[in-house]
Amino acid sequence: MRALTWHGTHDVRVDTVDDPEIINSRDAIIEVTSTAICGSDLHLYDGVIPGVLPGDVLGHEFMGRVVETGSDSTLKKGQRVVVPFTISCGGCFHCQIQQFSACENSNPAEKQDMSAKLYGHSMAALFGYSHMTGGYSGGQAEYVRVPYSDVGPIVIPDHLDDDKVLFLSDILPTGWMAAENAEIQPDDTVAVWGCGPVGLFAIQSAIVMGASKVIAIDHYPNRLALAKQLGAEVIDFRKTNVREALMEMSGGIGVDAVIDAVGMESHGFAIDNMVDVVKQKVGMGADRASALKQAILAVRPGGRVSIPGVYGGMTDKFPLGALMEKGLQIRSGQTHVQRYTKDLLEKIEDGTLDTTFLISHRLPLEDAARGYECFRTEQDSWTKVVLKPGMDMPAAN
Repeated sequence: MRALTWHGTHDVRVDTVDDPEIINSRDAIIEVTSTAICGSDLHLYDGVIPGVLPGDVLGHEFMGRVVETGSDSTLKKGQRVVVPFTISCGGCFHCQIQQFSACENSNPAEKQDMSAKLYGHSMAALFGYSHMTGGYSGGQAEYVRVPYSDVGPIVIPDHLDDDKVLFLSDILPTGWMAAENAEIQPDDTVAVWGCGPVGLFAIQSAIVMGASKVIAIDHYPNRLALAKQLGAEVIDFRKTNVREALMEMSGGIGVDAVIDAVGMESHGFAIDNMVDVVKQKVGMGADRASALKQAILAVRPGGRVSIPGVYGGMTDKFPLGALMEKGLQIRSGQTHVQRYTKDLLEKIEDGTLDTTFLISHRLPLEDAARGYECFRTEQDSWTKVVLKPGMDMPAAN
C-alpha cells in the first residue's frame, strides 16, 4: 500500500509499505477514505518529538471503511468509522473511569520505558506518533490496523459526508475538552491563545457552552477572521499588548479562563521566547511556552487554565509564583476522545457544531509532502489539509 512516512526533519515521503494485517482478535483493518494533517504532526515534521524512526507511517486523524475484522471486533465489514487518535483498551483502571488517553495497556511493555523516564509514567498509545506512544503505524495511508476496535471507532451513518465527521478523530473533541477543562460558566470571559484548528474548535465549543465573551489571540489575519466568524472578539498579538487589552476587555479584573491552544512551538517577540527558540533548535530545550506563560499572567486570580496545546519536555522561566499566588486551577492532557464522540456526533447531526468551515485544502495522499510543507509555512491560508487516498493528482500545467 501507499503511506506517508517520516525520514527526518522536514523530510516526509509517500512510499510503498507492507499492507497491515490482523494481529489480535480485537483488531480491524480500515480502508482510509479521509485523513488530515494535524498541527501535532508538525512537531514530528520539525523534529522536536523524540522516538520517531525513518520509515514510520504518520497520521492520527483518519476515518474509513471496515474491510477486515478480528474475531472479537464489534465492527462489521462495510461500516464507515471514525477512529480516535488515542488507542485505548477499554478495560484498565483509567479506561474504566473514561480517562482513555491514560490507558495502561495500549502502549507495548517494551516501549513504555521511553516515556516513563521522561514523565514518571508511561504514555498511552497513539496512532502514528513516535515510539514513545507505541510505534503504531498511522492513518496517512491507504489502510491501517486499528487495535481495540471494539473500544475506539465510532460508526458513522452514510448520510454524513467525511468532511463533517473526520475531525471527531482528534481536533473537535480536543477543542471541546479544552473548553470543558476551562469549566466555562454563563457569564465568563474566556481567552483562547492560538486560532489553529484546535483553537478554533475550542472557541466554537466555548460559545456553545454559553461563555459570555470569547477572545481569540493570534497574528494570522485569516485565522482571526475565522474566529470572528464563529463569534469571538479578536486580538492580533503583533499589533496589541495582549495583557493590557485583556484587562480592558474584561472590565479590569482579568479573564475568567484561558485556553492555550498553541503548545510547544509558540511564536512571540518576548526575550524569553526568543531564547527558547534558539535552545529548541540546538536541542538544549524542548518547549517554547510563551503563550502559556502569557495566559497564566493574564487570567484573573482564582481563574482556570486549560492546556490542550501539546508540550513534550521542559521549559524555562515558568511563572510558578503567579500560578500559586493567584490560586489558579490547571487542567491539561491528551484528549479522552472516546468519552466525547457520541455526544459530538449528535451535535454535528443536529447542526449545533460545524466542522467543514476549517478545511482549506483537499489533496491526494500522493501529494502529502507538499501538504506538510504548506501547512507549516503558509499557516494563514492553509488552515486544514485533508488527504484523500485514491484521489487523482492534478494534471501538470
